[in-house]
Amino acid sequence: MDTMYYDHGTAAERWERARQFFDAKEYATAARILAPLADEVPEQVAPRLLLARAYYHSAQLLRAEVELRTVIERDPVEQYARLLLGRTLERQGRDAEAAPHLRMAAALSGDFAEA
Repeated sequence: MDTMYYDHGTAAERWERARQFFDAKEYATAARILAPLADEVPEQVAPRLLLARAYYHSAQLLRAEVELRTVIERDPVEQYARLLLGRTLERQGRDAEAAPHLRMAAALSGDFAEA
C-alpha cells in the first residue's frame, strides 16, 4: 500500500479510515494512520487512545505503553487508558507495575472490591 494513502485527506477522513482498519482488525495499518494523526492533534485524547489500542492488539506493547502513559498524563482519570495500561504491563510480565493502574481503573469505573 502506498504511504501517501495513509497521509491523504483531512484529519476527519484519516480518523475514519483508521477506525475502519481498526474495526477490520487491521491494527498495524490503523496504527500507521493514527501515529501522525495523534501527533497532529496532541490536545485530543481519542486518536492517541485508539493508537494505543492498535499497538496493544498488534502486540507492540512498548509503543502501547508510551501512548497510554501520554494519555494518562493528559487525562489522569481516563478509565480505559488506566485499564489498558494495566493489561499492557501484565502482558509484559510487569504485574507489580500493572496493579495500581488496574485498581485505579476499577475505582474510576465504580467497581470496588468487596471487603
